[in-house]
Amino acid sequence: MLFLGPAIIWGTSFLFIAEGLETLKPGVVTFGRMVFGFLALALFPSARTSIPGYEWPRLAAVSVTWLAFPMTLFPIAQQHVSSSLAGMLNGGIPIFVALVATILLRRLPGPWQRLGLIVGVVGIVLIGLPTVREGRSSAFGVGLVIIAIASYGVATNLAVPLTQTYGAVPVFWRCQMLSLILTAPFGVWGLRDSSFAWRPVGAVVLLGLFGTAMAFVMMTRLGARVGATRSSAVTYLEAIFALGVGVVLRHDKVVGVQVLGCAVLIGGAWLASRADA
Repeated sequence: MLFLGPAIIWGTSFLFIAEGLETLKPGVVTFGRMVFGFLALALFPSARTSIPGYEWPRLAAVSVTWLAFPMTLFPIAQQHVSSSLAGMLNGGIPIFVALVATILLRRLPGPWQRLGLIVGVVGIVLIGLPTVREGRSSAFGVGLVIIAIASYGVATNLAVPLTQTYGAVPVFWRCQMLSLILTAPFGVWGLRDSSFAWRPVGAVVLLGLFGTAMAFVMMTRLGARVGATRSSAVTYLEAIFALGVGVVLRHDKVVGVQVLGCAVLIGGAWLASRADA
């Protein structure tokens, strides 16, 4: 459940973002998911479990790198690329998790991880290659997604020790509280050019309740049990779900080289996340 739940929820989150963007500005989508994610976690009594004050700098770092910053980038990126493409690229998270873990541990990755990093980069290039022909706008969107998943790589390594010590719900409830403050100006500004419609607003509500609350709790609990690198393997299935949902429900156009790139990226992510003997 801890493995499949986040994969399915996050695989469909790109669809919800795309639906929200039909009438809402990117800042409103981001702030809205933070609001409903925060409210959802507030219903758990464990959310108010005490965390020492000296941990707030680390909580702030997780808030920025896993919530406020990347979740601001994704709606902006999806103004330029499809939900399927964003989801496929998201499969590269284990690549960045392994790379950040290597930097933090100050040791070179093993042979399998080095191969995985190389293969993963090839997969990212294959996925993004067709967008070069589509113009600067699409390439810009791909670049934003890559920056966002790189931020997730940092966040996963920061979040695991905190959740192992204090639990997933208390940690992420506080991180969402901080993210509300950080994303509020962007959200309020976007309201000026947004309009209300039930379907986009409903998509943002679901995105917050599940994609920004339940899935994160499940993911961090999984990470606390098996470690940051192995838990990031959730994104293998996430990329596949995002591809299927985008093509079937939003009729996203995906060319063969991008599907091949998704397979190559997932293969590289698997190699990067496995332990070397």
